[in-house]
Order: sequence, then C-alpha cells, then structure tokens
Amino acid sequence: MNDDKLDRLVADGWQVGTVAEFLGLSPEEEMFIELKLILSDRLKQLRESQHLTQKALAKRIESSQSRVAKMEAGDPSVSMDLLVRSLLSLGATPKDIAEAIAMGSCDE
Repeated sequence: MNDDKLDRLVADGWQVGTVAEFLGLSPEEEMFIELKLILSDRLKQLRESQHLTQKALAKRIESSQSRVAKMEAGDPSVSMDLLVRSLLSLGATPKDIAEAIAMGSCDE
C-alpha cells in the first residue's frame, strides 16, 4: 500500500496493521501458516510442472481431488504431514522441500 493511501486511511479513522495483528497470531503461529502456504504453493507448482491434474495426484496419494484442491489452497484442515507426503510422491526430495521453505521465507 502506498504512503498516500495509508495516510488517508489513518486520517479517516482506520487502523492499519498486519494480518497477524488482526488475527492475534503469535510469531510461531504466523510462521507455521507461512510454512504451510509455501508448501501448498510448491505442491501446485510441482504438480503442474508434471502436467498432472488434481485428480491424478489424488489417485497417486490415495486421496480425493477435493482434498488436493484444499492442499493447494492452503486450507487449515490439511496437515503438514499430508503436504510433505504429497510433495515426496511427486518426486521432491527433503532438500527440495527445505529449499522451497528457505526461498519462500520473507523474514530472513
């Protein structure tokens, strides 16, 4: 958001802050959500690079297309375990996963 818009919002009585502040997240909760979103994005990228449909990935991991859609959308009901297992099923290595996390982190 540019400074002019921010100034106008504050002048009109709006409070401006981060999503974490709005939701009352601890730094650990914020980082956990960020990690899940990074893995979700990587899963979608890897699936698409292999020209797989969500349905094809679901079959590979013995799940459903709707579950894969939730994984790729970063749905809070999706476990980290399922995200990591799905990435591994697409051929990602632990090093690939670590690199995705390192590259996706904006706080370093």
